[in-house]
Amino acid sequence: MKSIRFLLLTLFAVATLHAHDIRSGHSKEGLRAWHLKNGKHLHAYFLLSRENQVVLERPNGHMVNLKLAELSESDRKFVQQKAAAIRHINQHEQAMVKSPAISQTASKQAHTGSLAFWLWICLAGSLFGLVLGMVLNRFRNRGEHTAPSSVRLLPTGRAATLTLLGVFMVSGLMLFAGNVQTRKTTSAGTNPAFLDSAFAPFKPSVATRWDTKYFYVESNGIPAHNMMVGITSWQQQVPLPQCYNGTNAWSIPLNPVMATMPVPVNNKHFLRGAIALAANGIPIFNPYTNTGVDAYLDGQLDQWGGHSGRADDYHYHNAPMFLENQSGPITPIAFALDGFAIYGAKEPDGSAMKALDANHGHWGPDGRYHYHGSATAPYMIGQMAGVVTEDTTLQIVPQPVAKGVRPALTPLKGATITGFHPNGSTGYTLIYTLNGATDSVVYRWTSSGTYTYEFYTASGKTTSNYQGKAPCMMPSGIRYLNAGSVFEVFPNPAAQTLTLSLRAGIRQADIIKIVITDLNGRVVWQQNAFVGTVNLKGFRSGLYLLCLETQSGRAVKRVVIQP
Repeated sequence: MKSIRFLLLTLFAVATLHAHDIRSGHSKEGLRAWHLKNGKHLHAYFLLSRENQVVLERPNGHMVNLKLAELSESDRKFVQQKAAAIRHINQHEQAMVKSPAISQTASKQAHTGSLAFWLWICLAGSLFGLVLGMVLNRFRNRGEHTAPSSVRLLPTGRAATLTLLGVFMVSGLMLFAGNVQTRKTTSAGTNPAFLDSAFAPFKPSVATRWDTKYFYVESNGIPAHNMMVGITSWQQQVPLPQCYNGTNAWSIPLNPVMATMPVPVNNKHFLRGAIALAANGIPIFNPYTNTGVDAYLDGQLDQWGGHSGRADDYHYHNAPMFLENQSGPITPIAFALDGFAIYGAKEPDGSAMKALDANHGHWGPDGRYHYHGSATAPYMIGQMAGVVTEDTTLQIVPQPVAKGVRPALTPLKGATITGFHPNGSTGYTLIYTLNGATDSVVYRWTSSGTYTYEFYTASGKTTSNYQGKAPCMMPSGIRYLNAGSVFEVFPNPAAQTLTLSLRAGIRQADIIKIVITDLNGRVVWQQNAFVGTVNLKGFRSGLYLLCLETQSGRAVKRVVIQP
């Protein structure tokens, strides 16, 4: 009976341990009066702090960037307390991380080091030992005369010995299995060349750089495709260029780590700001808006899955699957702000998409974790698989700040956007229908930062002028061409040879160099003139970058080589 009692106590302990899910809550910081050292004061919401900067939001939606030293002593203490609270919220994620690598090692070690893990081993081992003992006891007593209904229990000492033996056997098997799984899924940090290859088709509209910690992406937040058409629930916001550059650039972790407790992307988390960045430099927000509704189902999105936010910042809310047409099906269409790649309907090797986990992703054959986009909920990310920091406003930090030039407006019920086109290079016209009438908004800006909005309705014309930051210029650098307009490569995947075919208007004499590199940036093949066929003998199977360099720029495509 002692052995039975031990099993019951063990089972109770395990059930009790798993009955509690501890997670810190989040609360939106209220409006606060901020006092500056120069004697001025302002009313604003606290958004985030990073390094020696503080980002605030006025009630009209305008963002304010201040140096920490500009604040009064009491306000500085407030910011430090909020920063400490944010660190505490995310401490349970980062404490379980042993090393900054793209692997399941940290979560596996955290699991095998937990009390629950060993209690389950004790329970399984005890059951195994008890059953083994009963079987042996039955053989030993086969020749004895016992009543059919009687049950002969093991002596206490023998039961304890067999129980311990079971615990050792089960724990050894589970730890061995855990080590095998860890070895299968351990990988090094992300190579910047891999990320750069995903953004290359959209250069020079985007610019990239990196250090040892982050991969930085700069853009003006305006895509090459048309915008806004098809929206049936319009918030009266329109796209404006944003200065996502310099210290306000997008930062993607180069050494992402798997979270031990993935945070769901839903109507309670990440309701402000982006959760990912598309390969064309456009941020991707939670499918749910800050009001908690599905933006797509609510009719707020255009045919590309995007719209403009309170700062007149254009962004997507769904996976930009259409980017596969420009990047190719085996190139990431985006990167989550936890550092993991997001693919479309194909796997990185070109095969059909495999079954997805609760995060809406899985581990690839290369030992790297990645997400996939889809046309139905959750569209892209079900849970943030990697460790991220979510601040008190439910936003992932660090990330850039979008700056508007006018107060946010209210939704215009019944309006449907039917047209949107540029007015030269410094403005747009948006056309919409409302109650059977056709109205429009014409807006433009100057190089000095003056923004003019003209509203045309049946009742006449209304004009509003605002003074904001001057539009930013994209940095110059290596120009990347649209690879699809320069050359084609086939077959892809390939096993023996690759054939290159130049598009109409591209001459063989225009090609300065052809280079093939692996994802670690190592040159594995090079030719200083155009060739139509590449012999793949000696190539290892895997993903490679094929680059054609011309006088006008570089065109890059990803190719898959199979054995």
